Amino acid sequence: MLTLKTIQFAYTADGEAFSVSTTRSVRTDDAALEVSCENDIFSAKLNAAREIRIDHLRAVFAYDYSDNDRIFLNGYQSWTDAHEHTIHDKMRGLAHIPAPIVRKNAFTQYGDYNFVNYPVREGRLHGWSYGYIRNGKQFRFIGSLSEDDGFTLLRTDPEHGEFIVEKDCKGLHLTGENEGLKLLITEGPEKAVFDRYFELLEVKLRPEAKPIFGYTSWYRHYQNISEDIIREDLSGLLTQKYKADVFQIDDGYQTAVGDWLSIDAGKFPNGMAAPAAAIREAGMTPGLWMAPFVCEETSEIFQKHKDWLLTDCAGNYVKGGSNWSGFYALDIYNKEVREYLREVFRTVTQDWGYGLLKLDFLYAACIEPRRDKTRGQVMADGMKFLREIAGDAFILGCGVPLASAFGRVDYCRIGCDVSLDWDDKPHMRLIHRERVSTRSTVLDSMFRRQLNGRAFLNDPDVFLLRTDQNSMTEDQRICLAEINALCGGVLFTSDNAADYAENQTKILARMMRLRDEGEILTAEISNGLLKVCVRYRGKIIARIYPL
Repeated sequence: MLTLKTIQFAYTADGEAFSVSTTRSVRTDDAALEVSCENDIFSAKLNAAREIRIDHLRAVFAYDYSDNDRIFLNGYQSWTDAHEHTIHDKMRGLAHIPAPIVRKNAFTQYGDYNFVNYPVREGRLHGWSYGYIRNGKQFRFIGSLSEDDGFTLLRTDPEHGEFIVEKDCKGLHLTGENEGLKLLITEGPEKAVFDRYFELLEVKLRPEAKPIFGYTSWYRHYQNISEDIIREDLSGLLTQKYKADVFQIDDGYQTAVGDWLSIDAGKFPNGMAAPAAAIREAGMTPGLWMAPFVCEETSEIFQKHKDWLLTDCAGNYVKGGSNWSGFYALDIYNKEVREYLREVFRTVTQDWGYGLLKLDFLYAACIEPRRDKTRGQVMADGMKFLREIAGDAFILGCGVPLASAFGRVDYCRIGCDVSLDWDDKPHMRLIHRERVSTRSTVLDSMFRRQLNGRAFLNDPDVFLLRTDQNSMTEDQRICLAEINALCGGVLFTSDNAADYAENQTKILARMMRLRDEGEILTAEISNGLLKVCVRYRGKIIARIYPL
């Protein structure tokens, strides 16, 4: 088990630095560090009597690693790779990519590269919010209970026999209380430790949110959609025997990302209420994609409302990434931004009639911490705001630090985007950890499966059974389909079901049975294979998927 070695706390007040390494509570004229350890809950809480600037707060635990350990540390956001590792694995950041390429493509903005060091050494792994060290069926679990006060970084260091937990609060100007580090540190079987964690988090899912089956336009048409295409796809979906719950229109209906009420009239001459009505008439919930916290360079918002953009400490606009024409983060505390998003959500849900909102690229809100708020506090504020303005509509979150979405969205992506091939071209495998990859999202779905029904209902992204516009082998398509069915509460495709041959129809039928009756007992990566043990209809079935 993990044994506390030291708590390291440092801050600056009135230009004077203070630091301490301790295992007990400490009090100065400026601040108090209150340490407690009761049963399986460890806490190091901060209380500043006057304004201080925090330099670091971390706890170092002793742990005796072994070759049999399998280590899972949750990735920074939905798309960040997250699967079990051994103590001989390495994590790679962006140092291997030439700096001009990194800058041009804004790779640093998608993940934690600007504020986490990647040593690229065996066993030096890291993740966020929760993780475990598994030995057989025994889980040694570490999970933060205070992510709304700041994200929690988890690090392994087998060389020194240490497990380090650090609060992402560097530079925070604090007056008053901050939960600091509050951790569940426990061990036991998989179900027991995850049940305990979410019981302590007091996450409550909306009872209206049920597992859903449906369609999204993205992986069939990407941005090349129109009202005619949507109606054609809707007709195709109605031909298959399994009733779909949701038909979601993805990116491409708007004139630019950020200008959500400016509809491309050439594609949607009747506006967006018309396709929503057609979807409802077909007996499904209409869904619509938006990225509410960003705008692209060609948008009217970017051109006319630069005062809405998030800026860094030097006053520069904060890029969110390189998608579309390049895009920037909005300042979620700007009153006009909030008023605009309220009107967008009111229009989309009430005037147009969309009942499910896929909200994407949400991480952009917290790329830059504020003087008085950590990234975790900003992201929590953003998610609370989205839940408020969405009203009764279902939210499918995507591209979001997962702990901030716990209990605040109904459905949530738990992996990166799938691709129309298995693992992209070799040179593309060298970019950031949030890259598009079917292989990666299969692993993300498998090793974040415990969130399903506890934090939200998991969205493992789409399955693709079609053979056109798809270079995956049949075994790879089956792997994706079965893992999605076993690990998710969202089962979406971008296939035209009317084109399915007999074999594809049989695979879909098996998927639906697995979704309803299958349960994953164990999963492990070994020798390039994903080995999964499933209970299905009273039998134990071993499934082996080549990676």
